[in-house]
Amino acid sequence: MPFELGLTVALEKTAHPDHEWVVCEAVARRINKSLSDLDGTDAYIHGGTIKGVFREIGNAFVGSKRQPSVKEMMQIYRVLRAQLEEILSNAGAADPFNARVFKELCLWASKAADELAS
Repeated sequence: MPFELGLTVALEKTAHPDHEWVVCEAVARRINKSLSDLDGTDAYIHGGTIKGVFREIGNAFVGSKRQPSVKEMMQIYRVLRAQLEEILSNAGAADPFNARVFKELCLWASKAADELAS
């Protein structure tokens, strides 16, 4: 994670100054130990729970167009969990960290979000 975060920060500073990045962490103040270069950056502390991650995503992207509640994000999450095994099987993949699986999960999430909004 430190390497990928470093690339993200560098990308914002050089090629994409309009690019935004956030740091999420399960435990408060642990970021200062593992990534001291980010001292002064406010990490979004989610407590290691799904609801906590959704709460902090909402806080991090408070200015975005869509503003789903934690309850709505949990509903979308349940749809994705229900579809995951079939999506993995159809893609011949063992985990969701696969481009095809990720794209299909995004499509399902978008569809579920649209249905919640209507």
